[in-house]
Amino acid sequence: MSKIVKQGEFVELEVTSDLKASPVYNDDLAPTKIAERSWSKWHIMSLWVGMAICVPTYTLGAVLTSYFGLTVMESLWTILAANVIVLIPLILNAFPGTKFGVPFPILLRSSFGIYGSNLPALIRALIACGWFGIQTMFGGLAIHLILARFFPAWATLGGVGEVLGFAIFWVMNIYVVVQGSTAIKILETLAAPLLIVVGVGLLLWAFPLIDMTALLNAPPKREVGAGAWSYIFAGLTAMVGFWATLSLNIPDFSRYAKSQKDQIWGQILGLPLTMFLFAMLGVVLTAASSSLFGETISDPVTLIGRIDSPILGAFALFIIIVATISTNAAANILSPSNDFQNAFPKVINFKRGVYLTGVIGIILMSWELLRKAGVIQSDVSLESIYSNWLLSYSCLLGPIAGIMIVDYFLIRKQNIHLIDIYRVGGVYPKINWAGICSFLIPVAITTITLISGVAQWVYNYGWFVGSAMGGIFYYLLSTKIFSISSLEDSHGIK
Repeated sequence: MSKIVKQGEFVELEVTSDLKASPVYNDDLAPTKIAERSWSKWHIMSLWVGMAICVPTYTLGAVLTSYFGLTVMESLWTILAANVIVLIPLILNAFPGTKFGVPFPILLRSSFGIYGSNLPALIRALIACGWFGIQTMFGGLAIHLILARFFPAWATLGGVGEVLGFAIFWVMNIYVVVQGSTAIKILETLAAPLLIVVGVGLLLWAFPLIDMTALLNAPPKREVGAGAWSYIFAGLTAMVGFWATLSLNIPDFSRYAKSQKDQIWGQILGLPLTMFLFAMLGVVLTAASSSLFGETISDPVTLIGRIDSPILGAFALFIIIVATISTNAAANILSPSNDFQNAFPKVINFKRGVYLTGVIGIILMSWELLRKAGVIQSDVSLESIYSNWLLSYSCLLGPIAGIMIVDYFLIRKQNIHLIDIYRVGGVYPKINWAGICSFLIPVAITTITLISGVAQWVYNYGWFVGSAMGGIFYYLLSTKIFSISSLEDSHGIK
C-alpha cells in the first residue's frame, strides 16, 4: 500500500500499485521525492531573472504610458509596486508545493475537487498557451533578423521569414522543455547572468543619448487635471495580472525547492528588482530609439535588429533568443503541460502535454502567422492586446488565488492528504462546490459590471477585487454551507 513519510519540513509519498491504478494519477504528476528537491534560493532567483527578462517586460513601461496614461516615473513605480504585491500570493501558494512536492493542478484538487480542479487549471493553461504563442512570435522575429544579417536571400522573405523563424523557435522551445526540470534549471542558471550583463550594457550604451530630465518630465497622456490614482490603480491591476499566472502555478517550481526559506528568498531576490530594472531599460531604450533611428521603437527585437554591426547585433539577438526560451520554458510550457495531464492523466503524460501546449500556441497565433505570411489582412497587432488582455485575465485568476490561499492556510491548516488527493472517493469530493461557486460568483459580478458600465472599478481593479471576493466567499461557503473539514493530522503523519 502507498504510504506517507515525513522528513523534517518535507512530506513524501511512496507510491505503490494501489495508487498507480487510480484514474487520476500518473507518474509525472506525482509528488517530487525529497532527493529531487534540490533548488536553492539562487536557482529560484535565477528562474525569476530568466522569466522576468523578456520582451513583454521590456514593453511594460510603454504600455503604462501609452494605454494607461501614466508618466514614466509613475509607470516604473507602479511596476515595482505590482511585483512586490504579487510576491504575497507567489510565496503563499509556493508553500504547499515545497512541503508536499505537488504541482499546481494537484493542489487545486483540494479547493475545487478531484475533477472540479480542471476548470481553473485549464483556464490557466489556455492563458499560458497564449503567452507561449506571443513569446514564440518574438523569438521567431529574432531568428529571422539573425538569418537576414548573414544570408541576404533570407532578408527578402519578409513576413514569410518571420513565420519560418517562428517554426524554428517553436522547435527549440519544445526540445528544451521535454528534457525535464533539470534542463530548465540549468538553462535558467546559465541565462540569468548573461541577461543581466547584456541589459546593463544596453542601458550604458543608450543612457548618453537620452535627455533624462525631459523624459521624466514628459506630461502623461490623460485628461488635463485628471487625478492620477485611478490611472495608477488600473495600471497596477494590469501589472499584477502580468504574473497572476505564476502566482497560481508557482507550486510547479517550488516543489523542487530545498526549503521554504529558499523559495521565499529566491522569489524576493529574483522578481521585483529585475522587473523594475528591465522595464526601466525598455523605457530608456524606447526613448533612445528616436535619437538613434529617427523613430520610436518599443520592441527590443526590432531595435537590436537596427544595430549596424553584424556581429554585435547577432550576439544581442542571440541573447534575446536565450531570454525568450528561458521565459517560455518555465512560465508558458511547463505549467499547461501539467494542467492538461490533470484533465487526462492516463492519456496525457508530460511530453504529450508539452506537445499539446505547442500546438495550441500555434493555433492561438494563427491569425498573426497568416497576417505575416500575407494570407490575410489585419490591423490588429501583438502590442495592442496587452492592456485589455492583462486586465481581463487578471479578473479570472484573482479569485483562484484567493481560494487557494484560504483553502490551504485557513481551511486545511497547511495539510494535504497526499494519498486521497490522487484518488477518487477519499476525503476530497469529485467537485468541491464551495470552490466552484467562489470562483464563478466574482467572475459573474465582474462580467456584469463590465457589460453594464456600473461600478466599472470592479473590472479595473479586477485582480484585487476578485482575489478578495474569491477568498471571502470560499471561507464562508466552506465553513457555513458545505462544512469542509480541516485535514489537520489526517494525512497520516503524527
